[in-house]
Amino acid sequence: MTTPPPDPGPPPPDVARRRPGSTPIADYAVLGDGRTAALVSREGSVDWLCLPHFDSPACFAALLGTPDHGRWLLTVQDATSVSRRYVDDSFVLETTYRTPTGTAVVVDAMPLADGRADLVRSIEVTSGSVVVEHEWVVRFGYGAIEPWVRRVQDPHGAPAIRAIAGPDALLLRGPRLPQAVDHRHHDEFEMSAGESMEIGLTWTPSWDPVPPRMPIGERLEGTRILWAQWAHAADYDGPYRDAVVRSLLVLRLLTDGRTGGIIAAPTTSLPEDFGGERNWDYRYCWLRDAALTLEALLEHGYRSEATDWRDWLLRAVAGDPRDLQIMYGTDGRRDLPEVLLDHLPGHSGSRPVRIGNAAVDQMQLDVLGEVMSALHMAREAGLEDTEESWSLQRMLVEDLTRTWRHADRGIWEVRGEPQHFTHSKIMAWAAVDRAVRAVEDFGLEGPVARWRAVRDEIREDVLAHGYDAARGTFVQFYGGEHTDASLLQMVQVGFLPPDYERFLGTLAAIRAELEVSEGLVHRYLPSRTDDGLVGGEHPFLACSFWLADALARCGDVEGSTRVLDRLVGLTNDLGLLSEEYDVDGDRMAGNFPQALSHLALVRAVHSHAVALDRQRRATAGAARRG
Repeated sequence: MTTPPPDPGPPPPDVARRRPGSTPIADYAVLGDGRTAALVSREGSVDWLCLPHFDSPACFAALLGTPDHGRWLLTVQDATSVSRRYVDDSFVLETTYRTPTGTAVVVDAMPLADGRADLVRSIEVTSGSVVVEHEWVVRFGYGAIEPWVRRVQDPHGAPAIRAIAGPDALLLRGPRLPQAVDHRHHDEFEMSAGESMEIGLTWTPSWDPVPPRMPIGERLEGTRILWAQWAHAADYDGPYRDAVVRSLLVLRLLTDGRTGGIIAAPTTSLPEDFGGERNWDYRYCWLRDAALTLEALLEHGYRSEATDWRDWLLRAVAGDPRDLQIMYGTDGRRDLPEVLLDHLPGHSGSRPVRIGNAAVDQMQLDVLGEVMSALHMAREAGLEDTEESWSLQRMLVEDLTRTWRHADRGIWEVRGEPQHFTHSKIMAWAAVDRAVRAVEDFGLEGPVARWRAVRDEIREDVLAHGYDAARGTFVQFYGGEHTDASLLQMVQVGFLPPDYERFLGTLAAIRAELEVSEGLVHRYLPSRTDDGLVGGEHPFLACSFWLADALARCGDVEGSTRVLDRLVGLTNDLGLLSEEYDVDGDRMAGNFPQALSHLALVRAVHSHAVALDRQRRATAGAARRG
């Protein structure tokens, strides 16, 4: 490796630019190491990083504020074009900067497999010369705590910078380190063709000694190989394959490699309503989202993840079934209080910024339906129940047989008054149905006659009270006059067949009420739903993929193709999706990358591929008969 130019000393204060405003969500890439994740902008700024865990306090929080709230910038000045890609099927990010005088390539990754909490970066000039800018602003506690920073030597005698505050320490090392200026560290220098530099960032507990260096080049290559090997195991070679594989990789990135817990997103408070209050912390394990993720992985041959998640579930929900929560920490902890961070201005001025999530205390009757459906799919894939896992499922189903008539907060976690949400009742039916099928199809023990009776009772209740015969559609909640996109899931769980008249009427009503542009569907209308919040929101990408899924199941392959073409086209240049999409602003909205969006893409494409294959076989059969 060629050594970069010598350190010229601290730059003048005016070179450190404060860039106001917020980087568009789609401009970010995600990196991950199986324990946490970082967001890196096209400019090369690490604007979000929580260490050492997904839900640890951020040490770089510019995503929700300004560079003064913490970031790590490594970029090339005066770039006329920026292109980037993930190397192969991995989360090793390669960004190419082209300037009027030269070209440089930056490679970023969070190394896997060695148990350390590191982020490594390299830059190489491939032609001409460029001016590199390097800025390191550490702010622990979500941008609130300025650390004690000093220059040290690592165990090899190489210079390093160490930032310490409370329990956290960050170490920056490389052949050229930025200089302290105005409460940050900054550097600008020129590099020429053939020159390269590697820089590493390491988190440790503040009481631990400085850890040894590890070879950055080898760790980058090893990380690329591990991701690619995992992706290679995907059992899929059909339409939209690139989008499916990238989505599966995102789901794996959002899975804690130690515990098996699956988070909803690695970010908090990216707005669903720009400038509004619909900002939530998604760095936790929702049972619903995790169960749906498990189904997406199982459909593509990933069985070990099912075992890991089931074991996580047993630990997390152990105890009285009446204490079941809808979400947990990745380590299974239950205490997730919602706190407002008043010192952060929020992304695009969207406040409040929240950590924790008060929805943890809600009753959401649909959750067990998703969990039981995922565990049933795992059973069908050959994962045998243990005595403990089936005992847990029995207890949870027994509790549901006593509570399914209650009003709840529903899949969308409304903060208004509880309602008898139709989707919640359907998913309660699904939970009991999977328990019945576990006994009937797999010989497990349980009071199957009583469960059958409860299953039939729930079904009749939904058909009697959740359906508006005058309008020919199921409604959002009993007595309501409007629908809800979550009702599209009724065919996914088998509550009704896709060609059933009542479902077709519901599909038509959802498109009429909630579809704002072809394929882009609101989950519900805030103006007609007491969700306890002000403002509106944008089309919800998971619901939009559910629409594609429903069309495919109904045999409308052309319709599902049109919707999937539109939705897959909304991914950013790296194949990543947020929670929602602002049609008018042509921009992503909500937390990013979002597991629910990516798993819904995977499952919709699966249904589309099945429908396409069925259509081809029918056409071939007709041709043979003709």
